[in-house]
Amino acid sequence: MPSDTKSRILEVARELFVQQGVQNTSLRQISERLGITKPALYYHFASREDLVRSIVQPMVEDVERFVATREPGGDARELLEDYFELTWRHREVIVMMVREMSTLGYLDLGTRMFEWRRTLVRLLFGPEVTLEQQIRATVALGGMSDCSAEYAHLPMEQVKPTAVEAAAAALDLS
Repeated sequence: MPSDTKSRILEVARELFVQQGVQNTSLRQISERLGITKPALYYHFASREDLVRSIVQPMVEDVERFVATREPGGDARELLEDYFELTWRHREVIVMMVREMSTLGYLDLGTRMFEWRRTLVRLLFGPEVTLEQQIRATVALGGMSDCSAEYAHLPMEQVKPTAVEAAAAALDLS
């Protein structure tokens, strides 16, 4: 469990990274917002990159766990609902990635995201996936992630039903 100071640093850094972008946020801004010195910040995080990794890592772990614990051939709508909730929980990280694509370089996110997507497609359609199914799944899963970022300011209950229904329609699950 991170210390209270470390948790506060992560919270303020995440907020500033989402508002201003990773590259436009200095460690000085973070330390000033918290009322601590830069050396105190460096005690907890060696660099901005270390700080970004610490913010992104929980999402990586959650998605890795999500794709590893699902069984192929399960209820597709349930998978979509659960996946939406997962992306919603990590919507600030998704906003950081969309706002500043260089964030994908941390923890090799770009490569991991494509692998997660391929795994999710196999979970939805099985091992023999057609090109049409792959494209439909890309639209459905990517659209739900985009909704988590675009409508992050709204309550999840307002966004989830429409996002999941649109994803189900894209997958032709009706």
